[in-house]
Amino acid sequence: MKKLLSILTILILTSSTVFAAGSSSDSQPKVSDYKKAVKLIKSAKKYEGDGKNDKAEKKYKQAQKLLLKSNDKKPNNADTLNYLGFTTRKLGDFENGEKYYLQGLAIEPNHIGINEYLGELYVVTNRMDLAKERLQILKGCNCEEYSELKEIIEGTKKSKY
Repeated sequence: MKKLLSILTILILTSSTVFAAGSSSDSQPKVSDYKKAVKLIKSAKKYEGDGKNDKAEKKYKQAQKLLLKSNDKKPNNADTLNYLGFTTRKLGDFENGEKYYLQGLAIEPNHIGINEYLGELYVVTNRMDLAKERLQILKGCNCEEYSELKEIIEGTKKSKY
């Protein structure tokens, strides 16, 4: 009988310890794929600014994979589509980058980030009339993105991204 009580006590203690360990990990918030991707993009931009383009490209690819997962889980999010367009463009695929930007604009036509980045894509692909259309949309935003795109269109500034 003592042996049985000892075994039961051990089982109860073990199961409550396991439960407690499981409980504490459940209380920690899970970081979304989107947030992980944004962090990777910021890191990639820093690498790019330092001239470490291979490392930047690796980060952009990682971010793009996470953004695709995020977009599958929660489609039609303009912010996700903005960064999908951005990472795709940064990886040299202008055609699909443009598609993501346009999907985002269909959801949120005045999205500041999409309009700036799409304008930059149009400058890079030598479609200045379309870049100027994006600039007109940003005109009243009183934002840095308007100034950035304006200088890029005028040729007084090279795109950072």
